Amino acid sequence: MRTVIIAAFLLAGAQGAYAQQGVIRGTVRNEQGQPVPFVNVSIPSLKKGTIASAGGNFVLAAPQGEHTIRISGVGQKSLEQAARFSADTTITDITLQSNGDLNEVVVSASRRRETLDEVPSSITIVGPRELETQKSINNNLGDIMAMAVPGLGFSTNQTSNTGQTLRGRNLLVMVDGIPQSTPLRAGGRDIRSIDPSAIERIEVIKGATAIYGNGADGGLINYITKKGQPGKPLSGQTTIGGNTQLKSAQHTAGMKVGQLLSGSKGKFDFVVSGQYEQTGVYKDAKGQVLSPEYSLGETQLWNGFGKIGYSINPKNRLELTYNFFQSTQKSDYILKKGKYGDTASTGVPGTRPGSPEGTPFNHNASLHWSSEGIVGGTDLDVNIYMQRFRTIYSFVDSWPGGGQSQINSKKQGVRVNFNTPIRAGKNVDIEAMYGLDFMNDITNQDLVDGRTWAPEMDMKNYAPYAQLKTTIFRHWVLKAGARFENINIDVPDYTTIISKNNTTGEYNVGGVAVKGGNLSYNAFVYNAGLRYNEWTFFKPFLSYSQSFSIADLGRTLRSAKENTLSLINSKAVIAHNYEIGASSTLGPVNLEAAYYISTSKLGSSYVLTDGRFEIARNPEKVYGFEFAADARLLKNLQAGATYSFVEGKIDKDNNGNYKDAADAWMGGDRIAPQKITAFVQYEPIAPLSLRLQMLQALKRDRFEPNDKGLYVYPQGPVNSFAIFSLFSSFRFDGHSSVTLGVENLFNKDYYTVFSQWDARDENYVKGNGARVNLQYTYKF
Repeated sequence: MRTVIIAAFLLAGAQGAYAQQGVIRGTVRNEQGQPVPFVNVSIPSLKKGTIASAGGNFVLAAPQGEHTIRISGVGQKSLEQAARFSADTTITDITLQSNGDLNEVVVSASRRRETLDEVPSSITIVGPRELETQKSINNNLGDIMAMAVPGLGFSTNQTSNTGQTLRGRNLLVMVDGIPQSTPLRAGGRDIRSIDPSAIERIEVIKGATAIYGNGADGGLINYITKKGQPGKPLSGQTTIGGNTQLKSAQHTAGMKVGQLLSGSKGKFDFVVSGQYEQTGVYKDAKGQVLSPEYSLGETQLWNGFGKIGYSINPKNRLELTYNFFQSTQKSDYILKKGKYGDTASTGVPGTRPGSPEGTPFNHNASLHWSSEGIVGGTDLDVNIYMQRFRTIYSFVDSWPGGGQSQINSKKQGVRVNFNTPIRAGKNVDIEAMYGLDFMNDITNQDLVDGRTWAPEMDMKNYAPYAQLKTTIFRHWVLKAGARFENINIDVPDYTTIISKNNTTGEYNVGGVAVKGGNLSYNAFVYNAGLRYNEWTFFKPFLSYSQSFSIADLGRTLRSAKENTLSLINSKAVIAHNYEIGASSTLGPVNLEAAYYISTSKLGSSYVLTDGRFEIARNPEKVYGFEFAADARLLKNLQAGATYSFVEGKIDKDNNGNYKDAADAWMGGDRIAPQKITAFVQYEPIAPLSLRLQMLQALKRDRFEPNDKGLYVYPQGPVNSFAIFSLFSSFRFDGHSSVTLGVENLFNKDYYTVFSQWDARDENYVKGNGARVNLQYTYKF
């Protein structure tokens, strides 16, 4: 790998030396006159080439004279034409014709913009239109993602996303590449860490990924924030809306208001937005108040977002981004505990003890510098970021006198990424991507009153990485790469907190004095994939990728029974993901399918022992498949559906066959029931759009009750249910529109997936009854 990188720099330098002989500069556009990003521009006879920028711009140097240049890109018909290179720069525009392939650009798969046809793995993109539709029905990102992403588990309808795994494993959530997840002490509040109003699109990379590091066992979600509108000094969007239950509407009304401004002038562009939302009481289909524990009802949400961009010159750009998110609950209800399998936990009037629950702050800031051709043909991308996060949980009696726990996390880091194109032959293009990640993550979990539960863990992670992408004969895309994880975690001396014994009711658990120290983790993780994209009707791929994660170290430390850090079982998990799949376009029909297997020698599943959560370290195997289809049946009629199946087993006897009687199925906190989604969208007239959609959970019943006839966490059976929702929008003109969304259109009475597998009385909670969301938008 080192040899390849050195060769890349030498070749890039050689290209720079030739640049004085003759230069051609241009822009590649499509048939509509729009720039085509990241196409290959080459001179086959000289084995020289470059890659166009995001704006379709390119600069190519060659000896003076006439040469045949070749322009090619996935989703475009290749073009060859003569061009004259002279001492004076030649400026030209080149028009490419589409070959009908999907050419959507994705940035999260390899940390560089590329089309979907260049990525040998499963990806779901939630675009602006789909995002607007889903948030008009329910503004909670957990619900949006459950509907839009095959393979992602069901929303809890709470502030927590516990159990909302991706393909049966934990996932890494990011905002513009800034980690939101807290793998050192997983708090389950990373999916809902930004308001959808600040998001342009969402990219979901499925399966273990080695490219981003700690925590991406099941894949990653990257929220891509909005950018300023080019070419306009000022434009904006104002939204105002309200929501309420349709049955027993008293105290259920909520409202939201938002403002977005964007524009550009000279070399500057900007976008700023603010969103405020207040929800009323949430009720079930029978009009009963839902449990206020971790509830999304009676919450206040603030989101402030800003991005300023400065184009230093056509090849260099700076972006400064900041986002603030807050969501806290102020409820007039307290929990009335139900009986699992019999009666639901609900809310009754009362005064809630302690501080407001939720996320009082989540600050994210980044400075991004991108430079094209900084050395020859090598591009540079640098991202410096920070995050400050706190989330507070409900008041419980788990400790003497009771208390509220909170997770505090501070992250700062830098990502340095180089990309060098290499011409290896007439029919072979190579890109070498390499760089270094550094992140400092300081996370702890304490009580609001200052008592330490999980001590402060100070992690420093240095990770060099490199990846090669080779395009062979235009249609074979081969990727292979490696990342070296070098992690050191400092843990101070601490004493585990005195806790309640859930069997006897006495406060006699904990109080262990633990001597701190340093934990070190070192590992190489690899990935490789191959995709063939010549035919629109069949584009197969296969891939292998590893991931590296530390299995919730904070939970292990807070329950320590040893007095020395070195005796605690805190080994890292390396997951191996194997996947085969294909996409297809048959006229108006688009199809996608994938089958995967994920294994790890160490597990990360929680088990409840004597009322306390511990992590089982037995080997694990997760497997499943996904299928998605959509079709434009008529010019104004579209329909689609997805199906997701995932299952997993724990190898209790460590013999590797997962078929012995001693082996166990994974619980609902890891494995979601089979999921089906479907929609029909109809536009009877140009200004009006109607959409009916369904989300269905199928039955999963893998466990038997204990000798007392009770199910234990997380082994409760999940019964099937289906929820239908409605979306409609009407555009009055080019400025004004109104949307109406109805969640649970037919007022289905059901228990959430989470409440069923959780198998605990206090969490046995129903889902929302029919709830309407009305919004007016004005654009200028």
